[in-house]
Amino acid sequence: MKVTEKIKSGPLLSIEILPPNRGQNMAEIYEVIDQLLDFPLDLISVTRHPPEVTYLELPDKIIKVPKVKRPGSLGIAAALVKKYNLEVMPHVLCYGMSKYEIEDLLIDLNLIGIKNVFVIRGEYENHPPAETKDEYQHAVELVAHISNLNRGLYLYPCENAQPTDFCIGVAGYPEKHVESPNLSEDLRFLKAKIEAGAEFVITQMIFDFEVFMRFRERLAENFINVPLIPGIKPVVSLKTIYNLPRKFFVSIPEDFISQMKEARTEEDEFRIGTEYMAKLAEKLLLSGAAGIHIFTMGKGRATRALLRAIYG
Repeated sequence: MKVTEKIKSGPLLSIEILPPNRGQNMAEIYEVIDQLLDFPLDLISVTRHPPEVTYLELPDKIIKVPKVKRPGSLGIAAALVKKYNLEVMPHVLCYGMSKYEIEDLLIDLNLIGIKNVFVIRGEYENHPPAETKDEYQHAVELVAHISNLNRGLYLYPCENAQPTDFCIGVAGYPEKHVESPNLSEDLRFLKAKIEAGAEFVITQMIFDFEVFMRFRERLAENFINVPLIPGIKPVVSLKTIYNLPRKFFVSIPEDFISQMKEARTEEDEFRIGTEYMAKLAEKLLLSGAAGIHIFTMGKGRATRALLRAIYG
């Protein structure tokens, strides 16, 4: 079922998982998901990572090669579709593949029955993207590509081409993307993605209800009326609170920090963090949010505790 169809019958519950590191298997992913099947889970989002330039030392020379730290997104999507009666939403990135390779990936996803894809530009860890005409530089270009596939328009001409049937999601940044000069500029990019064919928005992780409400108001002012799904993350330690802004460029409310500083043990931090995020999720759902999207980061125990606090 498409995300947009599911939302019509009630708020969506989705989780986001990371592929395992190179050389690892699916055991930990299955373990995390198995812990969450007691809750009304609708969707599993699978991240994808662009390659990084690295150097491989061979017996007679050193070579420069692209390396994906966490490969296997396509295989994971196929495995999850087979194992669970849940929708799976792979991330599709601009960076690291040519537009022709991306189209082949999308064909594979279509053939295994994927209905929802999440389009993002992607971030390079240690070098800028190559600027070639065969690579997309912005997510809006990839959204337009998928929209064309949904109309049966492929990069290579095909006889009797069958249209794909993807529901396209894109990212929204309530506190703006780190590279945008301001939120207004960021919203113009988001609106362009919607006009190109995106059908729903999942936000970067938020920790403040008012931040979400202001963002939703700004979307309405800019005539962006697709479903908006807030992203949240289980936070069960004070250390995490100080690490998150550095990596994801988000702000943490002072009252949350104060509560966590009052904890005397790790168990106290776990309980306080879970209760705070559960109350935030409940407020988001009561406000009419289209659902909640949980960035699990592979933390099954913390995610289960959060869902138990929300759903009982």
